[in-house]
Amino acid sequence: MPSKLPTFPGPLTARGAVLAVLLSNEDQTGSEPLQGRVTLAAIVRTLKRKYHWPIETNSFPANAADGRATWATVYSLPQNVIDKALDRGGRDWLRSRKLARRGLAQVDE
Repeated sequence: MPSKLPTFPGPLTARGAVLAVLLSNEDQTGSEPLQGRVTLAAIVRTLKRKYHWPIETNSFPANAADGRATWATVYSLPQNVIDKALDRGGRDWLRSRKLARRGLAQVDE
């Protein structure tokens, strides 16, 4: 049975924000923080299960700011998935996200 094609979440959702970072193939550092009580891991799990994105997960040992040992996790999409997604409407989705966010900024002013 063929796997389902990934679908795009709403452009102004936390899922949309995370997917936009993954499609940009850039580090999340400096991105807007996620609001509310949902974790990044929960959003990634939903993008994988509900929206069918083949997100790769790599965890490795790291040190917390207070010196304790912990784990850090990096999420990514394979480059061929990014390329296909952008060709299949991803550029339009990213553009709609940018326009929607711009519209929200104007409402706030």
